Amino acid sequence: MSTFLDALAWILDPSSWGGSQGIAVRVAQHLAITVAAVLLAAVPAVPLGVLIGHTRRGRGVVVALAGAVRAVPTLGLLTLLALLLGVGVWAPLLALVALAVPSLLAGAYAGVESADPEAVDAARAMGMSERQIVRHVELPLGAGVLVGGFRAATLQVVATATLAAYTSDTGLGRYLFSGLKSRDYTLMLGGAILVALLALVLDRLLAVAQGRATGLARRTAADSRLGA
Repeated sequence: MSTFLDALAWILDPSSWGGSQGIAVRVAQHLAITVAAVLLAAVPAVPLGVLIGHTRRGRGVVVALAGAVRAVPTLGLLTLLALLLGVGVWAPLLALVALAVPSLLAGAYAGVESADPEAVDAARAMGMSERQIVRHVELPLGAGVLVGGFRAATLQVVATATLAAYTSDTGLGRYLFSGLKSRDYTLMLGGAILVALLALVLDRLLAVAQGRATGLARRTAADSRLGA
């Protein structure tokens, strides 16, 4: 209990927040690498997921590959990438991108697949192209599930981003590695608390976004029924 209180005191101490090694800088670094990893993972994962969800083809192969990527230990992948790329932020960033891909891919194809078939058929009967159907019908109807994929990926990445400090002086993980090395358990616990708080804040923000996206899906579904 004493260590926990000491960790809270360290977090609440204004002097802990200033400087290049302060909490404010570390939180910003941790958030930056999390956002960068999720966005980079979304570049291939979301379009591929949308294509699979729309065509209903290739799902088994992609799911198997995504599962294989998810099964790879992140620390092991990070170590391999660090040996190839050297010390720096690129190795952990690429490892986190690999971690985020499966959730984003699943959210994209599950979201598009969840679109009401009647609404899709009605759009096709109205003369919409396949691209228009994806953009104006399937994506709005599956928006809640799609955002849910971003939510899951972000939570996985923000928790694992502590490993970025393994090969670079980046993020909140530095407090964990420094505390472990010096046996400063107050510093370690303080870093862990900050990671947990950041994850909770991001989860809350993305939960709100998911709720709004789900509302959009319901309105789109209602409009489709009225149009039909």
